[in-house]
Amino acid sequence: MIQAIFFDFNGVIINDERIHLKAYREVLQEKGISLTDEEYYPCLGMDDVAFVRAAYARAKQSVDDLTVRETIEREHTLHREFIKNDLPVSSGVIALIKDCARHYDLGIASMAERSEIDHVLNLAGISKQFSVIVGAESGRRHKPAPDCYEQALQFLNEKRRTERQLPVLPNECVVIEDAPPGIEAARAAGMRTIGVTTTVEAEPLRAAGANIVTPNLGDWNADAVHRLFD
Repeated sequence: MIQAIFFDFNGVIINDERIHLKAYREVLQEKGISLTDEEYYPCLGMDDVAFVRAAYARAKQSVDDLTVRETIEREHTLHREFIKNDLPVSSGVIALIKDCARHYDLGIASMAERSEIDHVLNLAGISKQFSVIVGAESGRRHKPAPDCYEQALQFLNEKRRTERQLPVLPNECVVIEDAPPGIEAARAAGMRTIGVTTTVEAEPLRAAGANIVTPNLGDWNADAVHRLFD
């Protein structure tokens, strides 16, 4: 029986990969570094630090930690400006999250930084629906490594233990992802997967091992998860 659902963040809860591309393209152009679609999308699953270092490496430019941090902070500022008046979190996704929270433990496992996750959840009014949130952290491998999903499950089980509940096993978890590295990370953690085609086409998600692929999370509810995975 499914006990928990873990959501990726960018491209799943907030449909903003094109917005991040726009923001990073603007920031990197200020440094004389181009960023094409073909360069951006293979980096899905990276955290910001790995992404920025990869961009400088492609341009054959050296970069220090301070510049990396300044680049990330500048992108975060632009991203917040871009979503300020038009938050790309659909009513269907919000309804799904609220419905599932009544039946399952929910978590987020993302390569986004925690401050950016919290900012959007607060704007969307859904921060209280999640039992655990795992964001980017120094020393943790990015997707497709399973680290973020393994840690999310560890945190969830620690919380359940304090509430005198039985632990959740990996195969009792469903992960919702929008990119192949995330699907691979969830599978490596022993979890089942739903791929949503907000960012890439269906075939790469299937090739990565998604159990189910859907074009729209707004068509889903807790009962659908139960019927398809239990």
